[in-house]
Amino acid sequence: MTTETTETTSAVRYDRDADGIVTLTLDDPTASANTMNDLYRESMAAAVDRLYDEVDDVTGVVIASAKKTFFAGGNLKLMSKATPADAPQIFEQGEQIKAGLRRLETYPRPVVAAINGAALGGGLEIALAANHRIAVEDRSVKIGLPEATLGLLPGGGGVTRVVRMLGLQSALMDVLLQGTQFDPAKAKATGLVDELVATREELVPAAKAWIKAQAGDEDAARNPWDRAGYRMPGGTPQSPKLAAFLPAFPALLRQQTKGANYPAQRAILSAAVEGASTDFDTASRIESRYLTKLITGQNSKNMIQAFFFDLQAINSGSLRPNGFEKYVARKVGVLGAGMMGAGIAYVCARAGMEVVLKDVAVENAEKGKAYTEKLNAKGVERGKIDQAKADEIAGRIHPTADPADLTGCDLVIEAVFEDPSLKAKVFAEIAPYVEADSLLCSNTSTLPITGLAQGVDRPKDFIGLHFFSPVDKMPLVEIIRGEETSDAALAKAYDVVQQIRKTPIVVNDSRGFYTSRVIGTQINEGLVMLAEGAHPMSIERAATQAGFPVGPLQISDELNMELMKKIRVANEAAAKEEGRELPTDASADVVEKMIEIGRPSRLKGAGFYDYEDGRRTRLWPGIAEQFPPADEQIPFQDMKDRMLFIEALETAKCFEEGVITSAAAANIGSIMGIGFPANTGGAAQFMTGYESASGEIGLAAFVARADELAEAYGDRFRPTDRLREMAAKGESFPA
Repeated sequence: MTTETTETTSAVRYDRDADGIVTLTLDDPTASANTMNDLYRESMAAAVDRLYDEVDDVTGVVIASAKKTFFAGGNLKLMSKATPADAPQIFEQGEQIKAGLRRLETYPRPVVAAINGAALGGGLEIALAANHRIAVEDRSVKIGLPEATLGLLPGGGGVTRVVRMLGLQSALMDVLLQGTQFDPAKAKATGLVDELVATREELVPAAKAWIKAQAGDEDAARNPWDRAGYRMPGGTPQSPKLAAFLPAFPALLRQQTKGANYPAQRAILSAAVEGASTDFDTASRIESRYLTKLITGQNSKNMIQAFFFDLQAINSGSLRPNGFEKYVARKVGVLGAGMMGAGIAYVCARAGMEVVLKDVAVENAEKGKAYTEKLNAKGVERGKIDQAKADEIAGRIHPTADPADLTGCDLVIEAVFEDPSLKAKVFAEIAPYVEADSLLCSNTSTLPITGLAQGVDRPKDFIGLHFFSPVDKMPLVEIIRGEETSDAALAKAYDVVQQIRKTPIVVNDSRGFYTSRVIGTQINEGLVMLAEGAHPMSIERAATQAGFPVGPLQISDELNMELMKKIRVANEAAAKEEGRELPTDASADVVEKMIEIGRPSRLKGAGFYDYEDGRRTRLWPGIAEQFPPADEQIPFQDMKDRMLFIEALETAKCFEEGVITSAAAANIGSIMGIGFPANTGGAAQFMTGYESASGEIGLAAFVARADELAEAYGDRFRPTDRLREMAAKGESFPA
């Protein structure tokens, strides 16, 4: 067999074998990953032109990739800089890319996509233009259209083709609106992939075999929507059955987003429904127009900054000290088998560590291990893991009450009650047994690490790891560096967090650190509004419509107002000892009253909400009697802004005090740790990317709105002098 190859400076290599099958290999020589840049656009257009020129000698086409990923998608760096003035150019470039894919799709020979690695966004859109998609069955390979999570829509034909492939309802709910990323098996079950192979070496041969098997079948070279008699699955918007269901889509979307402002999801819904009502080419242009509007808007810039640039920087180690070899923990001692300790033991065992789970009584430790067994049972039931894997994970956890069982541990994570003397006691108990250079970590949400370090014999190896509850679900860990924590310990802690598949942020020591300190301001603000006479349901709705996952009253119930009071008292005592006074507001009085009337928490079965068998049912009707609604209600937009701005302003103070030094950490920490609205891009991006009601964008607009809130509701909303200086000079927070 002979192979004809032409070498050119191109992002698409063209190879034709003796059977007439052309392999188009995506391989941008200027980058480590393939993206939809100018070189790709020109190269793909040239390759498709050549396919048409040589059509008589071609029996089929395979699209493959020479990179680790199949194709990485659009150029987000350029998108993040686009302005409304760039709209015509963006629209035209998008149409050019899609024109090349459409020519490939309508090529009169079968086209197969051989997906060797991640095919997300533009990568999957290229594959969707093929007639058949084969992927390697490797769970590390992700396939999907995640543009919605970046404030965008799949504008390379993704909306148009997926709607025609799966039908409106399945396309929207299963693929487009959530931006779901599938492993290959689930992608096949969804219908995005047609065939799976076991290894990457089998991909291209399998693709060529499929092409040969289609000899003589003209329909093999046409996608369903290009064949005579095509009917959209589930019907078009004009179909009576679907038409009757269409009004439910906006309501379902609103329920999904809780009324928060997510322009991408609205645009996807509109492009899908409008496009399904017309022919393919018109639908494609509709898609391009909606994408152009999103690219030139501020929302996508905010979300791209957080969920691409910031997250990528953190995952690549931007907050990790340089000069230290990667650390892999092998045996971890978890001190305390309560809810947090049990969760920490689970994620460590799942990551392959041997876990010694210690509590004062072995029965308590065994209960902690049972938490892992319960989670594993759910995983087996849902098909996420098999029983052998479940047994392997649980088998790594060794419950004990004997400190000597921690012999050989190179990592210790303490997760006992928030009591400095107790924490010091449990560390002293295990100190003789663990490795001499073991990393010593304390899981605490508020207690300063520098003070806790005084209770251990190796303060340079001592660091804070603030996990969030439930540990198995929450993606963030806040690493807190004490005054004596060494760079080596910080590097180890960073590696440990990534080893257990969590996202690390690094902050400096202070009471409440970054996340607990910031979320406390939002909760307090909600309670202050209640004291001012705001309707409780309005407070909760204002929070969720601003983009917070839940309202401050629900959070107060979950946190336990008795604990909130304890933390406040401790903070006041610490401030007094340091010779400063904490600002006061009406939130403390609200907490005191709720404790006084016996409604402190969900744990006690009564708070701002009623509970039945531990399940939240409704807002407690008696709230109105305890906190009478005012005749004149706070404007709803002000309620939303008060919760957003109070957290953002506290974030700015954390920067000024050196508690946090990275905008990436502030953004990712606020979104993943404390539920700051994802559509803003995080607490730092919210300030620098703030868009006023009049359309002004930037920190100056944020400062102006903060001053308006200060005039109406108090000086806690007044920007600091440093923030005003930054706004005046056009500065941003350090990356």
